[in-house]
Amino acid sequence: MGSVPLSAETLLPSDTETLTVDEVAARLRVSTNRVRTLIRDQHLLAVSRGGAPAVPAVFFDDLGIAKHFNGLVAVLFDGGYTRDEAMEWLFTEQDDLGMHPAAALHTHSAREVIRRAQAQAF
Repeated sequence: MGSVPLSAETLLPSDTETLTVDEVAARLRVSTNRVRTLIRDQHLLAVSRGGAPAVPAVFFDDLGIAKHFNGLVAVLFDGGYTRDEAMEWLFTEQDDLGMHPAAALHTHSAREVIRRAQAQAF
């Protein structure tokens, strides 16, 4: 799959939980082909784990894809980030937040993370 960036070991903290395409499909209640399309079209980001796509579990909440995830990723891509750069940024801890932006999507800091992405991208 040409849209899967570098390996999980390169881009993600070692303790990052990831989901397989089958697990994402079950969580979203869609086909595995739909999940692959979401990855290809950059509506989901994945890394390579053992040669297969792996999607960080933090990109999801109880309802599906985390509310602000797509908007944040769109801001990063619009600002010129590559898939690998976006994934790296999402998992680089922000000292003043005490967490990385992907985790902040599940907190009241989600909009602040989007504002930071906008400021850094331009």
